[in-house]
Amino acid sequence: MLSGEYFVLHGAKALALPVNKGQQMQVEETAATAELTINWLAKKPSGDWFYAQFSLPELNIIKTDDLPKASKLQLILLTLKQLNPTAFVAKTSYTFTTFLEFEPEWGFGSSSSLLVNLSRWAKVNPYTLLNFSIGGSGYDIACGQSKSPLIYHLTGLLPHQKPVAFRPPFAENLFFVYQGKKQDSAKAVHAFQAQNKHTDLSEQVERISEITQQITETTDFEQFCSLIREHEEIVSAHIGLAPIQHAYPDFEGQLKSLGAWGGDFLLAATSWTESIVREYFSAKGLETLFCFDELTLKP
Repeated sequence: MLSGEYFVLHGAKALALPVNKGQQMQVEETAATAELTINWLAKKPSGDWFYAQFSLPELNIIKTDDLPKASKLQLILLTLKQLNPTAFVAKTSYTFTTFLEFEPEWGFGSSSSLLVNLSRWAKVNPYTLLNFSIGGSGYDIACGQSKSPLIYHLTGLLPHQKPVAFRPPFAENLFFVYQGKKQDSAKAVHAFQAQNKHTDLSEQVERISEITQQITETTDFEQFCSLIREHEEIVSAHIGLAPIQHAYPDFEGQLKSLGAWGGDFLLAATSWTESIVREYFSAKGLETLFCFDELTLKP
């Protein structure tokens, strides 16, 4: 999400960029007359991620090497079964194998891409599956189904999306840098909602939506930097955290947090060359960096 974080839940328009790294899923069905199970093996680029086994039809956790992940997956599967009671065929065991094309701590949508894949397999609405299981704005569900950048917003719980051709002429000046601390988006959103429970955010929502539209349309690098700077200031005022620029005062350009603040990726807009940008962040201990075209889907 390039713009609209936090405020998208209140109806602000967000600019979302699908990345070119996703998640694959394979499903094998085995006829069985004894114990019926779901065996789940999740893989990531560096190897196995986690394993879990569930009973059928109850979907109880039989065993796992990561209980928090298995519990989250159990909730998703229970919701899936409620939405489509025929998803799991009688007298059949299943083996699900998922393959992430990115490291899960990067926050590129391991959960949302899974929801999209499961929804396609079980023929259910992915937004309904999201809303009744782990929750969220749904923008990453939209990204998981889109082949181009898009502007996303909510009316109540109803998602709206419009494809946009976002690749500014200064794309070579934009970089994505992993800060090394995966954030819990659900906790960050909860904190934002609690902090602004009695605040009228209508003015901020309107301005964030305007900034999103202007970011999408501008061809001027300096204007783009000014817009993301203003965006940072608005969000900062309502979450009680300083803009990420404050942590890198000697950076020549403009930085913007992406997703839940305090970790995940940041956007670096700069006139520096790629080699200088890499050298700068490497000296700060940040080694994972992508150029704009290296990571985003082409519009």
